[in-house]
Amino acid sequence: MTLDSPVFMTTMEKRVNFSSEDKAILKSHAEWGKAIAPKMAEHFYDYLGRDAEMKGIMNAKEGRMHRLQETFIQWFDEMFTGMDDWGSAYADRRWRIGLVHVQIGISPQHVVPAMATVVNEVGQQMKADGKAEELRDALGRICMIDLAFIEQAYVEVSSAAVLKETGWTEGLFRRLIATGAGSM
Repeated sequence: MTLDSPVFMTTMEKRVNFSSEDKAILKSHAEWGKAIAPKMAEHFYDYLGRDAEMKGIMNAKEGRMHRLQETFIQWFDEMFTGMDDWGSAYADRRWRIGLVHVQIGISPQHVVPAMATVVNEVGQQMKADGKAEELRDALGRICMIDLAFIEQAYVEVSSAAVLKETGWTEGLFRRLIATGAGSM
């Protein structure tokens, strides 16, 4: 169960209808995105810092909080620029971000509401700055793609660990999951 990040990116683009128009809109607002990124990072980490578990994770190592803020600003900027027109480099970077979330213990129960906080704060900033609804829609779609990468990282890492430890086949594992979900 190894994720092919460019294939996953293409699949997600189709699923959320992330279009060439969306890409053009985001690119045309790249300077605005770069300018508001530090403020969005502040909102994001203020939100996460209210949770004791997340506060512990964010401050577990010296300098981690600073690195996280720098990474957030870069991530936010890349949503607008697409790095390589939202191609393989973008997909690979999003996959690595997802893996880091898993490695340091930031679970989906924290990531999903934090992403909602970002979307909400960006929406408020767009309204204050008189930005068009099309930008909000495009940014919402790329945020959902990025969120899907993070969530998929949990699935892939967990599945790979179970398969390695048990020696099960992927088919057996998927049947057991489906059966287990059906019994809940």
